[in-house]
Amino acid sequence: MSDWNTAIIEQFRAQGGKGVAQFGDALLLLHHTGARTGTVRVNPLAYYDDGDRLVIVASKAGAPQNPDWFFNVRANPDTTIEIGSDTVEVSAAEITGDDYEQTWARVVAAMPGFADYQTKTARRIPLVALHRKNE
Repeated sequence: MSDWNTAIIEQFRAQGGKGVAQFGDALLLLHHTGARTGTVRVNPLAYYDDGDRLVIVASKAGAPQNPDWFFNVRANPDTTIEIGSDTVEVSAAEITGDDYEQTWARVVAAMPGFADYQTKTARRIPLVALHRKNE
């Protein structure tokens, strides 16, 4: 894990998930299991609260390839997140079709940096919906 991720995760946990770096309160920690390795990893990710689901963006800052966590949650969609001071079980699903277009518009209106990332890459940046289990 990068030193940057480690520092963000430590700050997130120390502050109960509130007011973390440039993310403010729109940050969660995604736990995911490696598709090939089975190793559990944690990534800090900005999220968009979309009513009955949380949306995370597989931007990798506009890199030409998707982030590893994206492949991991596709292979192992049942996972957990830390949000605020809570740990929550979720199921992850890629957002596709018309839902993608509409959701992307809402996400970039709220977080315009993701639109900038899209201009840096030829791939369509995936969106992933996190649905809380037992709700």
